[in-house]
Amino acid sequence: YYSEERVLSSFHIHKRLLRSQGPHSLDGLPHFRFDMIPDGLPPSDPDSTQDIPSLCASLSEHGLSTFRSLLLKLQEQSQDAVVPPVTCIVSDSMMTFTVDAAEELKIPEVVFWTPSACGLLGYTKYRRLVEDGFTPLADPTYLLNGYLETTVSWTSGMKSIRLRDFPTFIRTLDHQDILLNFVIREVERSFRASAVILNTFDTLEHDVLESLSSVFPHIYTIGPLQLLADQIQDEALRSVGGNLWREEPGCLPWLDSKEPGSVVYVNFGSITVMTTGQLTEFAWGLANSQKPFLWIIRPDLVVSKSAVLLPEFVEEIAGRGMLVSWCQQEEVLKHRATGGFLTHSGWNSTLESLCGGVPVICWPFFAEQQTNCRYSCTEWGIGMEIDNDVKRDEVEGLVRELMEGEKGKEMRKKAMEWKTKAEEAIMPGGTSYNNVDKLISEVLSSID
Repeated sequence: YYSEERVLSSFHIHKRLLRSQGPHSLDGLPHFRFDMIPDGLPPSDPDSTQDIPSLCASLSEHGLSTFRSLLLKLQEQSQDAVVPPVTCIVSDSMMTFTVDAAEELKIPEVVFWTPSACGLLGYTKYRRLVEDGFTPLADPTYLLNGYLETTVSWTSGMKSIRLRDFPTFIRTLDHQDILLNFVIREVERSFRASAVILNTFDTLEHDVLESLSSVFPHIYTIGPLQLLADQIQDEALRSVGGNLWREEPGCLPWLDSKEPGSVVYVNFGSITVMTTGQLTEFAWGLANSQKPFLWIIRPDLVVSKSAVLLPEFVEEIAGRGMLVSWCQQEEVLKHRATGGFLTHSGWNSTLESLCGGVPVICWPFFAEQQTNCRYSCTEWGIGMEIDNDVKRDEVEGLVRELMEGEKGKEMRKKAMEWKTKAEEAIMPGGTSYNNVDKLISEVLSSID
């Protein structure tokens, strides 16, 4: 048998990847084969993220049967020496139906939880939050009356954690809520996996990881993955991108024209949406700060509308503001001109800011972004939070503090310290570097 890696995604994601990266972007990788399964949803806008609750419900209903069929087909082909046998499965944490199939067919399974360790720890507490009556909420007024400021005392590994700092799916009134129950099920299936891997490093989330290790005995921290990926020697592999929107090429040359540490980078990720009013408040707050900024505005950033800014705003920022639909974020955050990041606090964005030594202003949208925000501001010392009811004066003030204030300087110093620690983790002898070797020898290569 020859060896190969099979990369599985939904038809929707595969099409989006080819659309953004180019129709031949996956060519030239002889040891990788790309398979697809249906997600059970009707076709949707190829330039927009699918509805998350619908996707989770559909994967729960259809994922196992389609995945099992693919595995059985590969098993059959391997008996005829057409393809190598499937010896291990590594799956995303949103697709733990794969654990059921792996157990049925006696194949080792590794679950990759893409959130932060603190986000995952928050998710592991969901079952008890339900049992203790913290969620679902008894009344919608609980979202506004200070209830979410309630501190939960029994969450080892998470000091002084408030309900508002937990991933947001607990903010529901419905015992049958799709996302609340989906997360509980995904966590509990992950307990049965051969191992769990996390895109983080030990010094960043030490206390959280100690707590998680009592829940998941075989846990491997192998991040930041983007720094490990930089060590790949194979040019074909290095060229494979993961962005689902086409990157605009003018961002880096524009940054080249700016002074070191002078530019605010603004990107709310691939899922966050906002109202027209919130978009306007962010826009004028950035304009009034008088700081140069690079703002990523996806076509679907505004709820049910195209993201359109007034001509007078565009005129006001001429020469110091650049607006694009997508970019090479890792390169932008590593650029010498980037001095601060206004972010939704998604985990990839948070790690990429740390790897760039860039402090952040956090405007978390949903899921574990609230948890990441809490840790960025209170545990890691690299962030400041902006209120969900965003106002231009607050945006202006926080941007000025980030870029020229004393707190901004302290956060930048702390971010640079974390950058150094992240780089140490992935170097030979570092914790993440060693954990990759352990994962391969103890799990991926220990198969009969």
